[in-house]
Amino acid sequence: MTNEGGALEGAVIAVAGAAGPAGRAALLRLAEAGATVVGADADPERLASAVDAARYAHGGATVTGDTVDLLDLAATREWAHKIEKDFGRIDGLVHLVGGWRGSSSFAATEIADWDLLERLLIRTVQHTSLAFHDGLLRSDRGRYVLISAAGASKPTAGNAAYSAAKAAAEAWTLALGDGFRKAGGEEGARTAAAILVVKALVHDAMRAERPNAKFAGFTDVTELADAIAGVWDRPAEEVNGQRLWLTPQP
Repeated sequence: MTNEGGALEGAVIAVAGAAGPAGRAALLRLAEAGATVVGADADPERLASAVDAARYAHGGATVTGDTVDLLDLAATREWAHKIEKDFGRIDGLVHLVGGWRGSSSFAATEIADWDLLERLLIRTVQHTSLAFHDGLLRSDRGRYVLISAAGASKPTAGNAAYSAAKAAAEAWTLALGDGFRKAGGEEGARTAAAILVVKALVHDAMRAERPNAKFAGFTDVTELADAIAGVWDRPAEEVNGQRLWLTPQP
């Protein structure tokens, strides 16, 4: 399913959290669509494996990886600057940094879980959005894409910390989108911040571990990767500041 001459042909896309299953799928899909892809992760070995897989799957594709501490704003800004310096432009940041902690009930919630999730799910969004903001505005097809969960809109008792962190990340991203709208003036947004919402993600290794599980309503990481690429196929004004649901809206 190549996309020669499509919206991603020649684009330069950064993927934060590139070493996990969703990140690997995104690297593959974006490279397939003709983009130059720069992945970042805190785990250098897993990142190298993900980058190699995407590079080998699409001969001639430019796929690179950088070990970046996205909890360090200066390091994240340096990464954004390096990409634009090396490739001459930056057309997207896909935020796939994840993490989950839950509890058996609301009363059993551990504040330590919030402390972890605040860093993984909120702080990394803050840092990447601030670091890539100006470069994305300079692009003719800039997109900031956050992956979120339906639980942000309908929290359950055992997911208080996770849902609250996801909701905060969504609010931050929507504020970014409002900034892009205002920067576009009367012509409307030329750059977009969009949120892709899933119930949860599933991949082949999960199915192999639990062959009898239904994973009802889950989004396969390859479907998510298609949806990520599809954000560039739609006009900025259409997707900016929007939650794009890949699961039924609660």
